Amino acid sequence: MAGRSFTFVSGAGSPLSGHLEPPEGTPRGWAIFAHCFTCGKDSRAAVHISRALSRAGIGVLRFDFAGTGIGGGTGEPVNFASDVEDLRAAANAMAAAGMSPSLLVGHSLGGTAAIVAAADMPDIAAVATIGAPADLQHILRLFGPNDLDTIASEGEASVEIAGRPFLIRRGFLEAVEGIDVEKAIASLRRPVLVMHSPLDQVVGIDHASRIFVASRHPKSFISLDNADHLLTDVADANYAAAMVAVWASRFLPPLSADLPQVEVAEGVVSPKLLQGRSSSRSAAASTLCSPTSQHRSVASGPDYLPTNSYLPASQPAR
Repeated sequence: MAGRSFTFVSGAGSPLSGHLEPPEGTPRGWAIFAHCFTCGKDSRAAVHISRALSRAGIGVLRFDFAGTGIGGGTGEPVNFASDVEDLRAAANAMAAAGMSPSLLVGHSLGGTAAIVAAADMPDIAAVATIGAPADLQHILRLFGPNDLDTIASEGEASVEIAGRPFLIRRGFLEAVEGIDVEKAIASLRRPVLVMHSPLDQVVGIDHASRIFVASRHPKSFISLDNADHLLTDVADANYAAAMVAVWASRFLPPLSADLPQVEVAEGVVSPKLLQGRSSSRSAAASTLCSPTSQHRSVASGPDYLPTNSYLPASQPAR
């Protein structure tokens, strides 16, 4: 099924732009993807993982956090606390639209936000993180040498990260100091998947170890081998996507058949029986179509056997 836009109001009251990836049939569940600190909803990781989950029967909403300068929320400051609130606002908007999410997937800082947000989202059944930091102090390494002084003295600063400007205010630094990510993980008590590359040069593999140790069972870890932090290689993005889809399926309802229930008709004869079949086949067919028989075929047989026909005890299903 083709994706579509999904706009909702953030926790701060601003419109946020999202993209919904619904599955082809009846969804087994819905998920929200939280992008990385310098990314957006259309990053390679966000797109590939969302589409892989969709193919597995899990609908996904990916959206741009406020402060990214992408979609809605342009000109707003980056704030970890607002990212958490945006996830909750997205979940409320999806629930109001009849698509209540049960899975959170977060990349990098989005993974950390997903962990913290899930604590107050009782309908979330599981959380998956990809290259997520185990503390917020890690983010400060991305700032320039004078940025922190400017924020402290003037209350805000435009900080260039990955070639793009981000408005950072003092509240962001306060959140960095005030949120204990590992404590939030320990209190989550939901299934957690930790995915991380041992060669990640942005968020070290030690962060994955800390998240995994702090998590309660059931918990899982998958190494992303030679992947970089942003999953820029399409093969790495596809691998991560496949692993999330398989893992998440264990904690969601099974796929539902979308075909309507077909009631067994009585006394129905296949048209092919009237096309000069052999006497033995015709004799068998007359028995197969008898409404008084007590055995039912459970699999499609040759083209002259109707799928939902009845079989006598002496006639095995083909």
